[in-house]
Amino acid sequence: MTWGLLIANRAKRQLRRLSTGERDSIDTVFSQLCADPFHGDVKVLRGLGTLRRRVGDWRILYTLDDAKKIIIVTAVKRRGSNTY
Repeated sequence: MTWGLLIANRAKRQLRRLSTGERDSIDTVFSQLCADPFHGDVKVLRGLGTLRRRVGDWRILYTLDDAKKIIIVTAVKRRGSNTY
């Protein structure tokens, strides 16, 4: 069963700032997440209750609503010293 995808306004703003190539890479990962939210380089971030998926230099931060089968993307950030 596939999952739905909900992108928070904050994450939408961050996505608009990306180049077309970076956005295409992240869109591909969104499709993969909908098929299986735990596939790929996914890590649970302790203390935040959030999952993290790596896409090159970018990180997709998201939570899951198991009851509704929805992935909620909370942020898309470039990896840096203060990403998390």
